[in-house]
Amino acid sequence: MIALFLSAFVTLFLVIDPPGCAPIFAGLTKNATPVHRRAMAIRSTLVASAVLLIFALVGEALLQQLGISLDAFRIAGGIMLFLIALEMVFEKRTQRREHRAAEVSQDPSYEDISIFPMAIPMIAGPGAIATIMLLVGRSNGITETLVVLAALAATMVFMLLSLLAAGAIMRVLGPKLEAMITRMLGVILAALATQFVIDGVKASFS
Repeated sequence: MIALFLSAFVTLFLVIDPPGCAPIFAGLTKNATPVHRRAMAIRSTLVASAVLLIFALVGEALLQQLGISLDAFRIAGGIMLFLIALEMVFEKRTQRREHRAAEVSQDPSYEDISIFPMAIPMIAGPGAIATIMLLVGRSNGITETLVVLAALAATMVFMLLSLLAAGAIMRVLGPKLEAMITRMLGVILAALATQFVIDGVKASFS
C-alpha cells in the first residue's frame, strides 16, 4: 500500500503542480489584503479538493450523463484561462481596480479568484480530473481507493501550503520585479491555456 500511495502521490503532485500554481496565485492576488488572500487560498484548495473528490467517485458517470466529454471541458477551461492570462500580461486588472476603488473599500471580496480560475481550472483542471479518475478506476477494492484518496489529500495539503506562502515570497521580491514576474507568468499561463485547447481539439478529432 505504501508503494501505491507514493505512486499516486507523485503522479498527482506532478499533474496538479502546487509549486507552479503558487506564483500564479500570488500574481492574481497581489493587491488583496493578507486576510483575503489567506481566505482565497483556503477556499481554492477546499473547492478544488471537493471537485476532484466528486470526479474521483462519480466523474465518469456524471460526464456521460451530461453528454460532456473531457476534451470539451479541456477546451472550455483553456479559453477561460487564456482570458485571465491576457489580463495579467496587459494589466487590465489594474485599470478595473481604479474604476472600482470605492467598491473595494466597502467590499474587498470583489476580486475573489478562489473559484475561477484557481480552483477550476488551475488546480482541479482537466489533467488533474483525468488523473484522479484514472487512478481510482485502476484501484482494486475500497482499500486501494482510500489509499489513492489519501494521496490526493496529501497533495492538496502541499497545495494549500504553497498558496499561503506565495504572497509573502512575492512581496519580498518588490513591486517592480513582481510586476515583471506577473507578466511573465501571464505569458506562461497563456501558453498553458493554449495547450489545453490544442490537446482538446486533437483528442476530439483523433
